[in-house]
Amino acid sequence: MCDYAKAVSVSVNCEEDPWEKYYLRFEEPTCETLPVGCVLTMVGTGSEMNAGAVITNPHTHQKIGHVFADEKIMPRFAILNPKYTLTLPHYQMVAGIYDIFNHICEQYFSGEDDNVSDYISEGLMRSVIHASRIANKDPQNYEARSNLMWAATWALNTLVAKGKSTDWMVHMLGQAVGAYTDATHGMTLAAVSLPYYRHILPCGVQKFKRFAVNVWNVDPAGKSDEQTAKEGLAAMESWMKELGLVMNISDLGATAEMIEGIADGTLIMNGGYKVLGRDEVVEILKESL
Repeated sequence: MCDYAKAVSVSVNCEEDPWEKYYLRFEEPTCETLPVGCVLTMVGTGSEMNAGAVITNPHTHQKIGHVFADEKIMPRFAILNPKYTLTLPHYQMVAGIYDIFNHICEQYFSGEDDNVSDYISEGLMRSVIHASRIANKDPQNYEARSNLMWAATWALNTLVAKGKSTDWMVHMLGQAVGAYTDATHGMTLAAVSLPYYRHILPCGVQKFKRFAVNVWNVDPAGKSDEQTAKEGLAAMESWMKELGLVMNISDLGATAEMIEGIADGTLIMNGGYKVLGRDEVVEILKESL
């Protein structure tokens, strides 16, 4: 709801069609905006400390995010009290956990230089994995839930994006699926992540190898870089299944007949290791079924 509050903030005094202006042309506000505050009852989006707002247009089957440049769109205050999240259903809790993790991945899997941001990202990912396993077994564990809440904020407040081109194709794929199915955001990301990462792995083998070794403790001894990288994705898959995440878009209501429409609604990003063509988007979506 924090995202929608931001969308209302920039739209309430806008004389143009806000969807056209902000989500199709990606323009900045030229009207007076309203201040926004956030009180978190679930964690994942990081919307409490950024100027992004993702909304869905049910009429056009489009789900699009706009990260506004104007700092006035950021929440003026955000209350982060883990106790407010303890009644969240398990399904939504683990969906939020994967949203946190994938936010970090989207920024991590880009660039080839030795970047401080990547070291921070690895620490955040290890923290999310550790806390998620505790929270998955004991959702009332305050320490685990508080660490997840804090990690969510740092995952998407631009810190780990510094010096990075960033990817965001998993989000584009997942949001397109969500626009057709109205499925929970974190679950759409989980369902398309592995097919996408396996598709681009040959173009970013060294970073995927680093991910395997530094995040998942894969031993690279006696293995090729690609073997090590694939073991990292296998470890990630095991963790996702351990949490109970949805692994296929068909389980979210997507059908083979929807694939072309979902592909049409998928925005193509160019900051990752491979710029996808439409045929590749279709292929990844089919592999996600």
